[in-house]
Amino acid sequence: MSKEMLSALNALETEKGVKKEVVIEALEAALVSAYKRNYGQAQNVEVEFDQAKGDIHVYAVKEVTDEVFDSRLEVSLKDALVINDAYEVGDDIRFEVTPKDFGRIAAQTAKQVILQRVREAERNIIYDQYIKYENEIMQGVVERRDSRYIYVSLGKIEAILAKNDQMPNEHYEPHDRIKVYVTKVENTPKGPQVYVSRTHPDLVKRLFEQEVPEIYDGTVEIVSISREAGDRTKMAVRSNDENVDPVGTCVGPRGQRVQAIVNELSGENMDIIEWMDDPAAYIANALNPAQVVDVTFDPENEKAVTVIVPDYQLSLAIGKRGQNARLAAKLTGYKIDIKSETEADEPEEAEEEKRPETSATEVNDTPVDDGDTDQTNQED
Repeated sequence: MSKEMLSALNALETEKGVKKEVVIEALEAALVSAYKRNYGQAQNVEVEFDQAKGDIHVYAVKEVTDEVFDSRLEVSLKDALVINDAYEVGDDIRFEVTPKDFGRIAAQTAKQVILQRVREAERNIIYDQYIKYENEIMQGVVERRDSRYIYVSLGKIEAILAKNDQMPNEHYEPHDRIKVYVTKVENTPKGPQVYVSRTHPDLVKRLFEQEVPEIYDGTVEIVSISREAGDRTKMAVRSNDENVDPVGTCVGPRGQRVQAIVNELSGENMDIIEWMDDPAAYIANALNPAQVVDVTFDPENEKAVTVIVPDYQLSLAIGKRGQNARLAAKLTGYKIDIKSETEADEPEEAEEEKRPETSATEVNDTPVDDGDTDQTNQED
């Protein structure tokens, strides 16, 4: 057993990266429990593993006292002095109590401890491997599905793709290869758990980083992304080099770069707009493809604006089911109220109409009094 134990510990350290000392410490603790469980001893017990020979020794620890009340825990000073005349009251003495058949129990316990440490080591290795991919893109293969999740193989582990992380316009079948965004990696008691998404806005960001070298090296920067997965995404970009057009760079020659991402996302539309320092210009860009006539900021709410568009472009600015306006608001961080030019002029026309009405009322009131006065004067 000694040689087998040492070989197993050395192999565990070499192949799994688990330090021998960590396993020995766990083994000694497990053997203490095994000794008490099998031999019914309530005494203080210590187990030592000889790393040189692989031998296991069990020791009962007893305190030196003047009077012994429990022989399992105490030893008299008289008996202690027989062993060594340097002992004093309060000292601890270790007596070896290794049972003759303890080797069998030790072997079983050691096997359990080593297997447990192997599993823990494998879990930690997998966790360390995949935690590096948190907030990154990975290529996966759809393995299976149940009522709650789709399970995507990422190599050594199955990742979870929840319903709210699945694209509404996609249907996933076993063996399908898909790119996923790793949202979270957890080290749970049952092992590492990886959560992935196809709807996260940063999936678009990472795809552009892969497709556009200027974004990856920082020449072009993605400032903001608003996304309704499977339908449409708006992305604001700016250039850190005045000679580089940020929008044109992302679109690519004949739209090849952006088309590659649209294809990866099953036809999801991409609106790429230029980020501007001027909030009004930025909001106008965000409502692309609609034209904007004017942007007025609410004096009572600095994050609210009213946008005026031509009458014939009102529906385009709002978008289908309000999508264009909604995505623009998420992209810019402003609450956007869109009005047509006619709607914007109506309040002024209403004010102008109210003014003559008020004057007429005042005039009508005055002649009544004047008329009475004139009539009185004529009678007089």
